[in-house]
Amino acid sequence: MAMAAAPLYCVCRQSYDVSRFMIECDICNDWFHGSCVQVEEHHAVDIDVYHCPKCDVQHGPSLMKKRNNWHRHDYTEPDDGSRPVQAGTSVFVRELQNRTFPSADEIMVQMQGHQVTQKYLEKQGFRYPITVPKLDGLGLKLPPSSFSVRDVEEYVGGDKIVDVIDVARQADSKMKLREFVKYYYKPYRPKVLNVISLEFSDTKMAELVVVPDIAQKMSWVENYWPDDSFFPKPFVQKYCLMGVKDSYTDFHIDFGGTSVWYHVLWGEKIFYLIKPTQANLALYEAWSSSPNQSEVFFGDKVDKCYKCVVPQGTTVLIPTGWIHAVLTSQDCMAFGGNFLHNLNIGMQLRCYEMERRLKTPDLFKFPYFEAICWYVAKNLLETLKELREDNCQPPAYLTEGVKALITALKNWLKREVTEPASEVPDHIRPNRLIKELTKEIRYLEEEQQSGAGGSKPMKSQGSGGCPLTRSTLDRASHHARRTARRLRHHHHHHHAPKTPSNLEILELHTRQVLKRLEVGPFEEVRVLTHYHLPHAALFFERVNSDLRKGTAVYSDISDSESEGRCSTQVTNRTSSPKSPVSPSHGGRHVRKECRAELSQRIQENKNFMDSQSSGSNSSEAWGDQSPSRAASSPLCLDPSPGTDYQYCETTLSPPLHPSKRSAPNTPPISNQATKGKRPKKGMATTKQRLGKILKLSRNNHFLL
Repeated sequence: MAMAAAPLYCVCRQSYDVSRFMIECDICNDWFHGSCVQVEEHHAVDIDVYHCPKCDVQHGPSLMKKRNNWHRHDYTEPDDGSRPVQAGTSVFVRELQNRTFPSADEIMVQMQGHQVTQKYLEKQGFRYPITVPKLDGLGLKLPPSSFSVRDVEEYVGGDKIVDVIDVARQADSKMKLREFVKYYYKPYRPKVLNVISLEFSDTKMAELVVVPDIAQKMSWVENYWPDDSFFPKPFVQKYCLMGVKDSYTDFHIDFGGTSVWYHVLWGEKIFYLIKPTQANLALYEAWSSSPNQSEVFFGDKVDKCYKCVVPQGTTVLIPTGWIHAVLTSQDCMAFGGNFLHNLNIGMQLRCYEMERRLKTPDLFKFPYFEAICWYVAKNLLETLKELREDNCQPPAYLTEGVKALITALKNWLKREVTEPASEVPDHIRPNRLIKELTKEIRYLEEEQQSGAGGSKPMKSQGSGGCPLTRSTLDRASHHARRTARRLRHHHHHHHAPKTPSNLEILELHTRQVLKRLEVGPFEEVRVLTHYHLPHAALFFERVNSDLRKGTAVYSDISDSESEGRCSTQVTNRTSSPKSPVSPSHGGRHVRKECRAELSQRIQENKNFMDSQSSGSNSSEAWGDQSPSRAASSPLCLDPSPGTDYQYCETTLSPPLHPSKRSAPNTPPISNQATKGKRPKKGMATTKQRLGKILKLSRNNHFLL
């Protein structure tokens, strides 16, 4: 029987594509791509009754909605004078421009570019916004001030889909960059459209912009993100913002508590700034989750909201957590970028947790925020160890930051039991890392107490013996890059094919059993669930005596990694590397008690190996599998000696390129960061691998 053909739509007669905006004709009820019938997504909301090109011949043009007010997001609401003004509407913008605010001069730190250094910020802190009137000395390179919106189109490409905000409705839609450029140059603009989330790192325009030195040197992503990370590197450093006069963005905190650099190439912006005190953050969270948020000007709810005018050629740096709104007082082009850093770790984490509580969609959040925190924790552990070896006291911001990080990492691990999406990267042993960081902090606190008691104190940062910026943190930054490099240089030693030994046969059998059960590689030996226990248990029992007869048991598993009950994980996934699945659905964690079942299964399977060992030819008994063929089986049992415990690669494809604004139906974007990734092979011998599993079995611990 022939399959029914997929329904076809539009004048182009194509099947439905979820990534393209469509509109329905109210006469013939057929659906049309907006781009095929010249209807932009933001324009569609103004149409009351839509007539497609075929139907408008007979029925006339589409009927438009009638405007009844200028102060509500829904301008068709009748204006009875009882409804409050909503943010972004023309009435709101006019009222905002007529208000007076305390000047930001009270809080802004005015500096010259060459003064904005890592050393300065480490010493003075980065708690207040900085304004730099001239470009000189920042290391910031930009196109000339003659660079136009048309030039952006030329460098980025007219087909680039951009997120556009309809300011009067405070609503997102998508359009091609060329359509926005056409709109921008119209002599009369029927509405206010604003582009604030065009990230151009993956375009030719990226070559025209070099971010400020300070953002480059302090950035977590630049310093700590390994080149071989399974997750794609976050692109949040190069945004081009194109706003027309009267554009307005309501109060917000930049994602993940990132700090921001911001430069006005031409035009003017006005920032409304609120300090991130405990009280203000609590008020902000309540306001953000209130049903009438758009009707309440958040600046009225706090003790002080500062007004900061940013003219052409000026750069501002906004620190972690500052709550701000932005008004575009005249047509404007600006460049900006976001970065996480070590100076305000606690505040960054607080902002991230607030985003979680507010159920902020992923596309509004810093991409892979938790993953970068794990990378940072691993590197800061090395920094603390090096400082201790040099008998140096770390700066207070680092100690406090690490404490906040430990608390967050512990909470995320606990949450992983009930929530599936894991962002613990490869090469990281989470429990051990937390344990070692806690140890370093405890050691520091003991040193401080003994120092207060009169014994020889540690040298403090900034004293002659311990210059933090030039020596320790530069070394830490170098160490971070070295660690990132080291993590990608564990290569498998290839040996000539040989007849498998008994130990290898045992391992191959276990792998084949797991493969038949379609268990995918998620994390090392965590995949041994109660489904696999019969063979796994026997496997341990039979090999135990062999290994005790003189084979040193190899294991890189610390006690901290095998804490707690006997727990296991199973991955709910069977797709191949070429069939990507969203990470949010991968790696469902199933916890099971397994001690009793293990001993029971040992008894049931006692005769298994005896029946197998009677085979005359071991390679025939195992089909055509060889040790090298088995290397691609789902169970990873081969960590390199002396290296950190590694998670096995999964086939989960990461989400696409990050964006500041929501992006339903995002068009697919190729991401180089995930291409060609294969699991890393270790160098352990079969005996060592089996020894590791054996040790786990003796301790009744499978969870690494």
